[in-house]
Amino acid sequence: MLIIDVKESESIDKALKKYKRKFERAGILKELRRRKHFTKPSVQRRTKVLKAIYREKTYGEHVEQ
Repeated sequence: MLIIDVKESESIDKALKKYKRKFERAGILKELRRRKHFTKPSVQRRTKVLKAIYREKTYGEHVEQ
């Protein structure tokens, strides 16, 4: 649960902005989407490896001789 401290002189817009920023940094929505469906651990490992291979192929150092 997110708790935002709001001062009396603070406007509701500022408080909302604080809340949205804190919500985004906490990663609540990301976690919710991740938990929406179950993914087998073997599939998670495979996708992680495939992403690493793609990143290496795309952004890795290309040493040509």
